[in-house]
Amino acid sequence: MKPRKLHIKSYGCQMNVYDAQRMVDTLAGEGFVETASVDDADLVILNTCHIREKASEKVYSELGRLRVMKDEAARQGRRMNIAVAGCVAQAEGEEIVNRAPVVDVVVGPQSYHHLPELLARAEKHGRALETEFPAEDKFAFLPPPKPELIRARGISSFVTIQEGCDKFCTFCVVPYTRGAEVSRPVSKIIDDVKRLADHGVREITLIGQNVNAYHGEGPDGRTWSLGRLLRRLAEIPGIVRLRYSTSHPRDIDETLIEAHRDIPAVMPFVHLPVQSGSDRILAAMNRKHTADDYRRSVERFRAVCQDIAFSSDFIVGFPGETREDFQATLALVTQIGYAGAYSFKYSPRPGTPAADMQEMVPADEMDERLARLQELIDSQQSAFNRAAIGTTVDVLFERAARNPGQIVGRTAYLQPAHVMAPESIIGQVLPVRIDSLERYSLLGELAAPPTAPQPQASINSPETVIGA
Repeated sequence: MKPRKLHIKSYGCQMNVYDAQRMVDTLAGEGFVETASVDDADLVILNTCHIREKASEKVYSELGRLRVMKDEAARQGRRMNIAVAGCVAQAEGEEIVNRAPVVDVVVGPQSYHHLPELLARAEKHGRALETEFPAEDKFAFLPPPKPELIRARGISSFVTIQEGCDKFCTFCVVPYTRGAEVSRPVSKIIDDVKRLADHGVREITLIGQNVNAYHGEGPDGRTWSLGRLLRRLAEIPGIVRLRYSTSHPRDIDETLIEAHRDIPAVMPFVHLPVQSGSDRILAAMNRKHTADDYRRSVERFRAVCQDIAFSSDFIVGFPGETREDFQATLALVTQIGYAGAYSFKYSPRPGTPAADMQEMVPADEMDERLARLQELIDSQQSAFNRAAIGTTVDVLFERAARNPGQIVGRTAYLQPAHVMAPESIIGQVLPVRIDSLERYSLLGELAAPPTAPQPQASINSPETVIGA
């Protein structure tokens, strides 16, 4: 039987990138192969995110373009199915079906393991919708990725260990679209990581909406923390780097601090969103921590790992934010010093408490504040990158770069680093002398010869398309 072609466009967070890969794995058993081109796809999945501004409108705009392509496919005698998955699907469900009749399947992020049967239902009845939170654990039903797909995806991989959030920040839809916090059993995560390592993966990023709230059942029958899980995963042969994202300041415990102190594989780079430097705004956001709580958390990490660096998330113009509140955010950024950060203007999400708050900050004021904040963050990131010039840093090499003969990898702080070297270094961690900086990329030379060639991941694989 001729393979059917699958195209996935993912928006937003790392979790969606991981979910897209698992959809590919799920549909491989139905005869689908991934394609980077939407033009000849038999199935197009929009894997949506509800966090960013005007997320729904972007989805409907994309569906309008896909309607034209679906009509053209029909004229050619070919059927193109269209599915909407992810958090917009979970939040809007029937509304998507009503507004966009072109859609065949709507599926929430907890139900994509049902995609084969949903496609069959749509084939039979014309439409299929599933946005409930199923009782069963989807991970128990997802097939493991095929070895060739693992190798094709490269030497770094995401592994979901936790989903959902119980924090209920007033601006956030995650508790409503992803559900309550659920942690996967330790044994299942170990099996996933071993499988990835056996097929060439060298770096694992553990992901979850609130990853450091992880509380999975261990093989000893006890509840394991993220710190303890990291300690066990570091023992798996082949895994040389461990990361995790995204964390909440309220869930930093001593085992996580000790993991950064004791485990070389745990990278000294933590994404720790704070959102605001104003206690008044943090309370209105229901963040359950103060600016000083956040500073103390950073100090705890730095006390055990002097070379640790941080990134963060910020929301500018939250309802009721005064100029004094914003100045408190600038003060916090200045005091912490970030290697990078994401910052956004506040935009209301339907169904969240903040959407009903009345004290909106004028749009021009939000624009001005965001520009000032981003200028400060950019200056810190630039200084952090410039500090690498003249030093020797360890780089995990990932793939061939655009320039002939160049290989690109990443430092412990996720900075891209380019060297002239053979492709045999892909998958190795090697010291690099940094000579210069080109925008956000470091340029240098190998400071030591590479070791014997390692099993190499393919660098010519089809890529999931990532949207913004």
